[in-house]
Amino acid sequence: DLDRFEVHTNFTNTVMQIHRFSTVDLVDPDKLSVLRAVFFQPEQLRPGQTTTGLTEEAARQFARLADMLRARGVEPQCAAHFLTKIIFCLFAEDVGLLPRKHFSTIVERTSQKPEEFLRYTGQLFEAMAHGGTSLLEDILYFNGNLFADAEVLELTAEELTVVREAGKFDWSSIEPAIFGTLFERSLDPSKRSQIGAHYTHPDDIRAVVEPVLMAPLRREWEDARHKVLSLAEQRKTAKKSQAERLKNQMYKTLLDVLDRLSRMRVLDPACGSGNFLYISMNLLKDLEKEVSTFSGNMGLTSLLYQVTPGQLYGLEVNTYARELAQTAIWIGYIQWHHKNGFPIQRNPVLQPLDTIHNMDAILDLSDPANPKEPDWPDADVIVGNPPFLGGKLLRTNLGDQYVDALFRLYAERVPAEADLVCYWHEKARAMVAAGHA
Repeated sequence: DLDRFEVHTNFTNTVMQIHRFSTVDLVDPDKLSVLRAVFFQPEQLRPGQTTTGLTEEAARQFARLADMLRARGVEPQCAAHFLTKIIFCLFAEDVGLLPRKHFSTIVERTSQKPEEFLRYTGQLFEAMAHGGTSLLEDILYFNGNLFADAEVLELTAEELTVVREAGKFDWSSIEPAIFGTLFERSLDPSKRSQIGAHYTHPDDIRAVVEPVLMAPLRREWEDARHKVLSLAEQRKTAKKSQAERLKNQMYKTLLDVLDRLSRMRVLDPACGSGNFLYISMNLLKDLEKEVSTFSGNMGLTSLLYQVTPGQLYGLEVNTYARELAQTAIWIGYIQWHHKNGFPIQRNPVLQPLDTIHNMDAILDLSDPANPKEPDWPDADVIVGNPPFLGGKLLRTNLGDQYVDALFRLYAERVPAEADLVCYWHEKARAMVAAGHA
């Protein structure tokens, strides 16, 4: 299209901004200055608001909404499930999975009519659960358990105003790894110690995930890349039949790398809202894209993308944190495709993420008379930030029955009154020793 221009900013850790104008608009000095900046001074187009800043402000809005719901006695798990659905709707409309501003329009038009918000939002949730229509617009089939029920909380006019204001953010740029932790803290003060009291910044998460998960994979990729380049050199002087065999070897080498990435299993046995898993997936997707791009540059077929959320395994004792982890991972997966210009799967948009388990990672008390050590899923790597709790504080926080059972089960492996985090390290060590990680 030679008549229209779109400039999409993509500065690290900033909210994407889109400048749209046509050839006719170039008589406007402001529009012309955007085009000039692209070629000569791109820094002029750097947005003032960072992704982190946007995420923190959005989280504050939902923290306020969660406080309002709690103040009028709404059960925290019910409130959390509903707020998660709202978050996903705001995200979905900004990445094009819902019709543009569809949910925001419902909120805007019913902000002073709570009973109508209940009706129209219920219709939208029902359509997202099974596919259908809402406000006479076609709605994709989302699935993924999040919309398995169409339950809607009745919000007050004041609460709807908060949702309306939150809808003004660019939710396509929300950072799931930050948002999850900030949001979960706001839900129930009595549960904060269970769900992410130890906030881990994404940079710190990468400092763990890079050497544990990515460094070995990058070494393997570098070896494969050099092999392909060597085969490409041989092809230049090879006869036709031999050149075809060399090309097939190049292709198979790259497919083997992608197959390896698609089979990597990452376990976070104290996953909270899924921050470590979300960032692990993003790094795997980035390397997958690098391999596919290299394939295209070598004159080979661009390869399909195979890394999916189903490779991520998590254990989490809190029911809501588990649900939030599933949602954050799916948002991150969709967001990666959206930002990198790749199509997003549809029909359904989401899949159930049954690899995130709601369970205690170090002690199984399902049969209180016979406590046992829980099994962890097999994985290639184990990452995460398990909870720290000093040995002298164990009984106060966890109770005598729990601590006595813990001490008996791990008597020969973890000293009594060691910090709680040591049990995760011992479990991980045993997994590695047994060849299960």
